[in-house]
Amino acid sequence: MTNANANANANDSPSTATASSSTIKVIVYTDGACKGNPGPGGWGAVLHWGGAKKELYGGEPDTTNNRMEILAAIRALESLKRKCGVVLHTDSAYLQKGITEWLPMWRRRGFLNSRKKAVKNSDLWQALERAAARHSVEWRWVKGHAGNAGNEAADRLANLGAQEAAK
Repeated sequence: MTNANANANANDSPSTATASSSTIKVIVYTDGACKGNPGPGGWGAVLHWGGAKKELYGGEPDTTNNRMEILAAIRALESLKRKCGVVLHTDSAYLQKGITEWLPMWRRRGFLNSRKKAVKNSDLWQALERAAARHSVEWRWVKGHAGNAGNEAADRLANLGAQEAAK
């Protein structure tokens, strides 16, 4: 189950904008939510570029919060149809550390952790790595539920996705 709400003129989207030799800069906020863990979950993403904004969200009926955190980043990056410079904000240390610190180690070990057990969510980590490779991404951690407008908007969308997935 995936829904997208675009609050931007399609001609202004990073997917169709034309830039001469400069890369489009996109600010992204992502979040995941779960009603029970596991349980119905949702993901949300808010993308800003120029003066435009796009909101994306979706959900799954039986998932975990960590999967929704990763999926939010995947869906945000996949929605960009051309190479962009992205600053992606997340309140998930799991996502931020996973992509910036742990992923290279997991890849070298064949997606086994230090205890020689399969890395959880390896399907999503690999999909995130592919989605991020198309762009120049800076990964920033932000404190959740601390009044950051972008994070609060992504949280609202993630909860909407979780509510719809629970129906």
